[in-house]
This record gives sequence, structure tokens and C-alpha cells, in this order.
Amino acid sequence: MNYPENLKIGDTIGICAPSAGIISPEKILKLDKAKEQLAELGYKVIETESVRKEENGRSASPKKRAEEFMELLKNDDVKLIIFATGGDFLCEMLDYLDFNEIKKLKPKWMQGFSDITGISFLFNTILEIPSMYSQTIKDYAMKPLFRNLTDSLEIENGREIIQNSFELYEKEWLEDNENPCATYNLTEKVEWKNITGEEKIIMQGRSLGGCLDCIKCFIGTKYDNVKKYIEKYKNDGIIWFLECFEMNTPEVFRTLWQMKNSDYFKYCKGIIFGRPLMIREDYEITFNEAVKEALGNLNIPIICDADIGHVSPQFATVNGAILKIISENGKGSMQTFLR
Repeated sequence: MNYPENLKIGDTIGICAPSAGIISPEKILKLDKAKEQLAELGYKVIETESVRKEENGRSASPKKRAEEFMELLKNDDVKLIIFATGGDFLCEMLDYLDFNEIKKLKPKWMQGFSDITGISFLFNTILEIPSMYSQTIKDYAMKPLFRNLTDSLEIENGREIIQNSFELYEKEWLEDNENPCATYNLTEKVEWKNITGEEKIIMQGRSLGGCLDCIKCFIGTKYDNVKKYIEKYKNDGIIWFLECFEMNTPEVFRTLWQMKNSDYFKYCKGIIFGRPLMIREDYEITFNEAVKEALGNLNIPIICDADIGHVSPQFATVNGAILKIISENGKGSMQTFLR
């Protein structure tokens, strides 16, 4: 794996918007507070031209977004890119990226989730550059910073930490909160579920994954390098981490069925699913039932409702690292090895 240089105090963090931008007054305030707080931690922070723009769900044209992303990749001072937000249209930017050119550049840490899967998943499978699947820039307005936010920076600093499952999670966002520094709206008990029958699951392997809504877009396209990737790292075994933004349960089933029949789960040591955000349970089938119906015959351990993805707080999950994951009695842990 082509690991980036460790982040250090005094380094520059770049912000760009490869999908949507940040335009509402409340989110602009959060962005400004996040930059202030990262500066207080000792980092320099810069942002590209289109971060505070948006039209039709896009911060700029696909070409412009690609150029601004490349601007940060080519800037030797920038050691970490934290993306502005997710969205829906990152995929159209990919056609304006030159992956051969990117291969020649020094890898750097990148952080984001949701539609950012279009970068993190492909950079892992095509370029073998790990990245951080974790919160985007606005969450860094929180004061004090929640553990998941500092965990991301710890790992990007090169520390191989163990993350333990949280006590509570956020069922509903408080988007209209006038306090930009407010913490998560934690109301629900966290309970990891081992849906394949094991009392205790221990699994270890090289991580691969992201947002299921986005990954399905790449299956069978020119960007699909999954089978070559898992063949190369078969001796490590693969741990898939997956989460869902907005789907119905038949769509979840069909997507996982397609991945399975595309041999995506070859050499898989186990799969961990984050809590889905918006799921329509058609035919009275729950998300966890759809997962089990699609993948239960793989005879591998499967964990659901873990601290990954859109339902905060989420673990700092490195796409491409070696992960050791333990799940027992509704609690879990993730140990990250940067190798």
C-alpha cells in the first residue's frame, strides 16, 4: 500500500468540494468554526474556490471540481485533504481525473464519507492509496471535538489506535441548531449485531468499502478494479466495511447479490455494516434481514449496526489498512494497522 506521509502539527489541511458545496448560512458558520478549531490545534487550513458554491447539487462543473481536487493533490504543502461534504454527483468528476498522473504524485491523506466513496474506494482499489472514511469538514466545528474526530487525526498522524464502540448514537440530526459548536444529538443505545449466529466475532484483514449507494455505480465499469485488488491482497484476506445512505431493502439485497456474483467477496474474512440512515423496509424486510438473505450463504461472519457511516458518531475507518474487528455482547472494537 502507498501510505501517505504522517500528518504533523504545522502541516496544511486543504478543503475542496468534489461533490456538493456548502452554501447555507448555518453550514457556512460551521465551516468557519471548523477552520478556526483546526487552526487552534496547530494546522494551517486552505480551501479551494468552489467550496462555498453549489448549483443543482454540484459545487462546480465536473472539470472544475477535478481541477480543484488536483490543485490540492499537487500542492506539496497540503498533507491532508478533508472534503467539504458528500452529495450525489462526484462520479461525473472522475472522467476528468488522470489516474496515471496521480500515480506520479506523492500520496496524501484524504478524509470524507458518503459520496466521497467515489474517491476513497477507487484510490484504494486502483492506486492502492489508503484514505480515511470519516467525517467531513463541518463536524470539526464541534467543541470539544468528539472522539471520532480526534481519532481520525490520530491515525493520520501515524498512530495505530484501537477504537471502542460508542455508548449512544444520533437518530436525528439537529441541522437547524444555531450553535455551530454543538455535539451530536445522542439518544439511542449502540448495539452491534452478529447476524450470522456467533456469540463473538474476531476478524482481521485488509479493509475495503464505503457507501453501498455509491459502490454499486462502479460495478462493471472501467473503474472496477476490485477483483485485481483482492487477488493481490488475498493473503491478507479482505474485510469489507459497508454502509447505506438511502435505499429500500430489495435494492440492498440486489446490490449485495450483484457484488457477490461479481466475486467481490472472494477471500473475504468478514463484513461489517454500519447503521443505515434512510431505509424503506419493503415487504416488511429489514436491512439486517436483507443482508442475511443476500450474503448468509457465504459462511463468513457478518456484523450489522456498527459505528460506521451516516449515523453518527462513526469510527475513523481507513480504507486500505489492516483492521482487526471484534464484536461481542452488542459491543465492538476496531484496531487499525497501517501496513
